[in-house]
Amino acid sequence: MREELRVGFVTGATPDKWARAWRERRRERLVLVPLTEAEQEDAVRRGEVDMALVRLPVETEGLHCVRLYDERQVAVAGLEHLISAADEVSLADLADEQLVLPHRSGWTPSAQQRPWPPMTEKDAVETVAAGTGVAVLPLSVARLFHRKDVVQREVTDLPPSTIALVWPRASDGEVTQAFVGVVKGRSPNSSRG
Repeated sequence: MREELRVGFVTGATPDKWARAWRERRRERLVLVPLTEAEQEDAVRRGEVDMALVRLPVETEGLHCVRLYDERQVAVAGLEHLISAADEVSLADLADEQLVLPHRSGWTPSAQQRPWPPMTEKDAVETVAAGTGVAVLPLSVARLFHRKDVVQREVTDLPPSTIALVWPRASDGEVTQAFVGVVKGRSPNSSRG
């Protein structure tokens, strides 16, 4: 029998409630491993983690994928930025903005944008706090890196960001299915648990 289950989680995902339920029900040790979006899929495929809470999209060939929840995406900008005067914004409102993380939101504005070097979400929030550009982030990530010198506004016409649980099809054993049951809210006495 396995002694531990390694579950990765991408920035912004919150595995705490499932970890608590796991510890109440199971003897196997649960190890939570923080992952970036850039490494989330590879960590599962290389076996660095047994399962992962990922932010879609990921290539699901050879992986099980259970969609868990969607979250709104928000524009983050410095306090002096024009979006601070609005309650929410649309993509049209952001069309001429310098987007600091163009690859993260699934939306790329105009082709005239200057390319930005790759950076973390935390670095992006620091960049926009300095008055440079706008970052579009999932709400949980924006909250995680929130600062007093930035504002966040929902982007009303941008699709939500989705968190899912993925694991290799070849590693679909009893312990793995027990964690899936916890995440899906099955009771400890469920016939699938």
